[in-house]
Amino acid sequence: MRRLLLDIFSGAGGFDIDVAKNGEEAIDLLHRFKPDVVTLDIHMPGMDGLQCLDRIMVERPTPVVMISALTAEGADETLEAMALGAIDFIGKPRGPISIEIEGVTELLIEKVRSAAQAKISRTTRLTDRVRLRSALVQPKSKPRTGAVPAAKPRPIKPLPERSSADGLVLIGTSTGGPAALDVVLAGIPADFPWPVVIAQHMPKSFTGALARRLDRFCALTVIEVTKSEPLRPGHAYIGRGDADLLISRRGASLIALAAPSASELHWHPSVDRLVESAMQYLGPERLIGVLMTGMGNDGAREMAELARKGGRTIAEAEETAVVWGMPGALVAAGGADHIEPLDAIAARLNMLVGR
Repeated sequence: MRRLLLDIFSGAGGFDIDVAKNGEEAIDLLHRFKPDVVTLDIHMPGMDGLQCLDRIMVERPTPVVMISALTAEGADETLEAMALGAIDFIGKPRGPISIEIEGVTELLIEKVRSAAQAKISRTTRLTDRVRLRSALVQPKSKPRTGAVPAAKPRPIKPLPERSSADGLVLIGTSTGGPAALDVVLAGIPADFPWPVVIAQHMPKSFTGALARRLDRFCALTVIEVTKSEPLRPGHAYIGRGDADLLISRRGASLIALAAPSASELHWHPSVDRLVESAMQYLGPERLIGVLMTGMGNDGAREMAELARKGGRTIAEAEETAVVWGMPGALVAAGGADHIEPLDAIAARLNMLVGR
């Protein structure tokens, strides 16, 4: 696997590469070679990948892309790596590596180039980890509130006089998203009146593990959408990976459903497609769009349209986004009503729904 990765990056051009065969060598190279980005396997002789990652984040915080097994165990380990500070991952081929690696080569290069430009700091990661550990020890039924955001010059669009259960919060995220979702969902209380629907770019073998992990510590009930699910207040819904997540109606009730991914779209679950489907069944004043860290521009087009039609939108601020691609595209399109640092997004959502 190391030889194949070396061949891939050497062939791509623009990379200066060194290779470690175990965690101890990786820590030594961290200080001598001083890489811009590290690719790291979880399973290594001696010091495993999670131990190595933890030391990287403490000794010299560096963007890390995990090379992960596409299994249930691999998903749990990878999400633990995200909590420790890794910003992205890619699935390790299941069959003959030399054959199947070609299928992920382009995506691997794209992710590593993006990670090399990502922002990561000792302060940001430690703050997120302390916040997450605090959330983990709180009772699930205990309501939580986010940090109070700084005052913004933009006026808040008022809520219409309707039943708040008819509204939805739509969240889109990609690179760095699992750790960002940790922070935002921990700040949303159990009695939050609108369902929260999340499109996180991720393979299908990982989204179930992500939903279970978030459900363990946040006050909301978190569900992976694998079939039609009625949307209820106090719940968050994670779109199944490698599919698209759509909003529809069944009788008088709103539902979320998993749909085959649209081949013309690059990332799945597609944030643009989620927001577009929601606008077909709810007026824009009943929708709040949130676009957080991630490379590319998925979600920016439809959330800008949502803002133009009178919906409310939040873009994560550049100073906290691991990759400011998606939220930056929304800001560039003039579609962000609020630009908030990560730890203020939950408080802004509570404010917008009148809590």
